Amino acid sequence: MPVAPLSLAPRRDDVLVMKFGGTSVGDPDRIERVARHVAAAKAQGFKVCVTVSAMAGETNRLVELTERLGGGDVSRDPDYDAVVASGEQVTAGLLALHLRHKGHAARSFQGWQAGLRTDEAHGAARIAHLPQDHLMASMERGEIAVVAGFQGATKDGRISTLGRGGSDTTAVALAAALGAARCDIYTDVDGVYTTDPRMVPNAKRKPMLAYEEMLEMASVGAKVLQTRSVGLAMTYGVPVRVLSSLGEPEETGDGTLITSEEAMMEHEVVTAVVPSRGEAKISLLGVPDTPGRSAMIFRLLADAGVNVDMIVQSAARQNTQANMSFTLSEKDLHRAQEKLTLMKDAIGFDNIDFNQNVAKVSVIGIGMKSHAGVAAKMFEILAERSINIENISTSEIKISVLIEADYTELAVRALHEGFGLSGTPG
Repeated sequence: MPVAPLSLAPRRDDVLVMKFGGTSVGDPDRIERVARHVAAAKAQGFKVCVTVSAMAGETNRLVELTERLGGGDVSRDPDYDAVVASGEQVTAGLLALHLRHKGHAARSFQGWQAGLRTDEAHGAARIAHLPQDHLMASMERGEIAVVAGFQGATKDGRISTLGRGGSDTTAVALAAALGAARCDIYTDVDGVYTTDPRMVPNAKRKPMLAYEEMLEMASVGAKVLQTRSVGLAMTYGVPVRVLSSLGEPEETGDGTLITSEEAMMEHEVVTAVVPSRGEAKISLLGVPDTPGRSAMIFRLLADAGVNVDMIVQSAARQNTQANMSFTLSEKDLHRAQEKLTLMKDAIGFDNIDFNQNVAKVSVIGIGMKSHAGVAAKMFEILAERSINIENISTSEIKISVLIEADYTELAVRALHEGFGLSGTPG
């Protein structure tokens, strides 16, 4: 992942960045409650910078407008960014207004006013530069700086956006640039759990996770934090805490702290079981088994903006051919199908199969680095429930399997129990 070049300030224990997601600012009552959380942090002596998302549902509404009036998917058009960035600007202005109404010095900043400059990849921009001068000057004057998340500006002054979940990235980047003691991410859950509590009611809240664990969890489907934000936090050593905004400040609790592996006292072998339902599988049958064929296939998909995962190649019946399967997000399936079908003759495969009745289930833990047998145990647990594995992928601290979607909850419950993660919430 490219590292964003930030102008880093020395670490300051008196600076706090707080981020509030769409659910947390979903209506005026919730914005008022957010203001109480911010005021409580200010009362503790922090210089506070707040990053906000658009109100829940607003970005979807704005995207639908761009598609209707722009003739389809216009997410790479600069004016798409001009439209969808407005949701965060509204929230930032409303929160700053309410804070001042309650007697707190505050002002709002759009991304470009905060100095957040990006590359020109509209709809999915990367942070290129983020000076801290404007924000720190405001905070040193005693103001609460309220920054519209998810957005910046290109070197030509066009508004740009960082992709879905980009407000998390904004918040962590601001924390790095300001030298904040911590970045607190407020959402609709009170921390990160060992699995989805809706599937496993006795899932436990984790008091602490390593950056690597959270990065893997985000990459395989956990929706608590955006992947890029975790990568930034790990790169710049920003402690991130996940908290709930749905109660009053005194009810917040300790949440989950995301920090370095070295800061953790113990490393569990398996930390979490993460399901991901929005998956699809494509199988290309009878692909010519020649050098460069895989490169052709995946370059075609990459140019179409399709991310793939869990690639498996196996021998076909004919020695000169291979079969290839891979997973991708269900929302990208139609686009991938269209591109591959158009290029069937050029690639040279015989047939193409699609399967949307699949799900990915992953076990993750930093302790896997030093413990053998995790994969064997995982496969045994699934076999005991007659759950067939279609694809497998691994990293140093993660094992993911692709299974039939109907068995998702059974697999999650069995793995959660089998690896000893069930218990009283933390």
